[in-house]
Amino acid sequence: MKILVLNSGSSSLKYQLFDMPEGKVLCAGLVEKITEKIGRLEHSYDGKKIVVEEHFPDHKVALNQVAQVLTDPQYHILESADEIEAVGHRVVHGGESFSATTEINEEVKSKIKELFSLAPLHNPANLQGIEVAENIFAAAKQYAVFDTAFHSTLPEEAYRFAIPEEFYSQYGTRVYGFHGTSHRYVANQAIQHLGLKEEDSKIITIHLGNGCSMAAIRNGKSVDTSMGLGPLSGLIMGTRSGDLDPSVIFYLLEQGYEIEEIKSTLNKKSGMKGLTGDNDLRNINARANDGDAAAVLALKMYSYRIKKYIGSYMAVLGGLDAIVFTAGVGENDAATRAKACAGLEAFGISIDSQQNQQRKSNIHEIQDGKIKILVIPTDEEYEIARQSYNLTQGKTPYE
Repeated sequence: MKILVLNSGSSSLKYQLFDMPEGKVLCAGLVEKITEKIGRLEHSYDGKKIVVEEHFPDHKVALNQVAQVLTDPQYHILESADEIEAVGHRVVHGGESFSATTEINEEVKSKIKELFSLAPLHNPANLQGIEVAENIFAAAKQYAVFDTAFHSTLPEEAYRFAIPEEFYSQYGTRVYGFHGTSHRYVANQAIQHLGLKEEDSKIITIHLGNGCSMAAIRNGKSVDTSMGLGPLSGLIMGTRSGDLDPSVIFYLLEQGYEIEEIKSTLNKKSGMKGLTGDNDLRNINARANDGDAAAVLALKMYSYRIKKYIGSYMAVLGGLDAIVFTAGVGENDAATRAKACAGLEAFGISIDSQQNQQRKSNIHEIQDGKIKILVIPTDEEYEIARQSYNLTQGKTPYE
């Protein structure tokens, strides 16, 4: 069965085509700079790459170009767009309306639209991708896979804020969490790799990319996570501040800053970017090795925040079987992993420095203590395809 996975951003369109249930990737690509004067489609298949540079005025034109590439006889991928039996769409915010992957209908699209205010940069683009795909791949079933769904199992004491109740009841102001597809995927991989029983497992997953989040996962279910109402809270990130005393916002308002300026600063100019002027951990590590004081401090703050969450989540879980590092930084930055776990030996958390320095393409154990520490490459696209495939077979999405 051919399943297309789409991740529609505000000016981009990322895709992968899978042959399921084998999980074989038939091709993958990215359309960038949609609406700009010159856009770029980069398509990879069978070890080859093609590039198309032209004007993509909107997502409809971009996805039509993708469909044309998929069905071009010279690439031998598909004979017709109708060969695609399902399309799995990444949707960032499902609010309290969606706790699982869902087949898309008019009611689902209406709910996604209602949630625009909770994810104004993402949900509108996600919905646009859905509506375009419905026309181009009319024979396929369309499924929405929500970033927030995995965290719908948080207990109320974890997802509520200590603010007047009407803010929750009227506006849905609560913790939703993000990166759920990644957290679910690597947690399941860890459980299988370690031979744990899902119903008796305690795992901390650490997703470190330009955006960063952690999750406490008990018995295969998320019980706490570091991102909240939006993706700004928790860990220090590439350009986001992470946890911040709300008084800082009030103070900056009193100093004459406008609310939109503060919002932009905390989301786009803070984190490692704000501390060092750069949000690339490779560059920051190199600068720290050369003695750059700002880089050294930023890395200390970055790992310190991770360490605090590890400790708090061990308390929440009442013990720990494994820690999982994933995503771009988590999978590739040995220094960050070492700093985040340093000083936790009393809790059974210790890294084998030699194993930590090795880079592997599959699951990799790096612990030197009783708590397993794993590096697991995330694969959100495969997880979306897997869940979509399960629904086409009449199963629950997570079987």
